[in-house]
Amino acid sequence: MYTIAALYRFTPFEDPAGLRAGLLALAGREGVTGTLLVAREGINGTIAGPRAGIDAMLAHIRALPGCADLDWKEATAEKPPFGRMKVRLKREIVTLGVPGVDPRAAVGRYVPPEAWNELIAEGDVVVIDTRNDYEVAIGTFEGAIDPQTARFRDFPAWWQANAHRFHNKRVAMFCTGGIRCEKSTSYLLSQGVEEVYHLKGGILQYLEDIPAEESRWRGECFVFDGRVSVGHGLSEGPHELCHACRRPILPEDKARPEYEEGVSCHQCIGLFDAPRRARFRERQRQIALARARGERHLGRPSGG
Repeated sequence: MYTIAALYRFTPFEDPAGLRAGLLALAGREGVTGTLLVAREGINGTIAGPRAGIDAMLAHIRALPGCADLDWKEATAEKPPFGRMKVRLKREIVTLGVPGVDPRAAVGRYVPPEAWNELIAEGDVVVIDTRNDYEVAIGTFEGAIDPQTARFRDFPAWWQANAHRFHNKRVAMFCTGGIRCEKSTSYLLSQGVEEVYHLKGGILQYLEDIPAEESRWRGECFVFDGRVSVGHGLSEGPHELCHACRRPILPEDKARPEYEEGVSCHQCIGLFDAPRRARFRERQRQIALARARGERHLGRPSGG
């Protein structure tokens, strides 16, 4: 059984590049894989490995400057969710693309899962899903607004075009684990919205804490690891990943004529040109050869 830890912390790092070698070395010793993003504003990512290895990584990260109160959530998986360990240096640990937005300075009011249903049922509250369109497509909260953004950095433009719709409304926002709402609620406060709320711990905490019979969640929640989607109690959902576009698909979608393993699905059949599809086919051939040898192909995209 593999332990999965999704984590983030907003804290100033003077030298993000100087943290990379230590994180990679420890992960290598402890058999931990996944992806960590490190920037001047903090750290974010998902890692997986044996229980002792995850404990060692979390202890190392909590010892970094300002990370003693690190936020993380855990789950388990029977198969390794990631092929290798990556530590990437970024400008932002979650990319909104708006200079000056700082969750350490201002953020929306946290709402625990047990109080969320009551809040979003109130008539003057508008509920906004801050996730990408393909995530929203497989599940969201009842009555939530879908901005239909392809990337999180598209959210500010959507807000500028739609802010007039929410005049004199309180705004409740949610995302998978909480990190996007740290940025989006801070951004809305900077835009003059007076009352902004944030589901504490995100959808994952809600699905873990709230019984299905009391839930206002509909569908599954996309996750960025080998489980692909989860439901109430964080039980693994039915979705798989298209390794061409990295969007979730259902098992029955593999019977559609647009589907070719590792090359295309009905969501991305027209997105890639012939040379790129040829590269996808070669990658898939190498994966099949590695599988036949009983090995794991490290070039396989994380999530499968």
